[in-house]
Amino acid sequence: MAKKEELDEETLAFIQWCIEVEGFLVAGGATVKEAQDHIEEQVDWFTDQYCAALTPEEAAKEALA
Repeated sequence: MAKKEELDEETLAFIQWCIEVEGFLVAGGATVKEAQDHIEEQVDWFTDQYCAALTPEEAAKEALA
């Protein structure tokens, strides 16, 4: 059985941030699947937004614009 890989705190924080972004995307009209797919497809863009200290709500608004 493969050993589970431990994620560092920064990675866990980014994942949590993306989960919050997903909620705002869904509130803006996307389905959960659409929101998840968009975040996965645009992960570099979302990483940039996270590093720029945008809130999940701000990032979702930018993504929906």
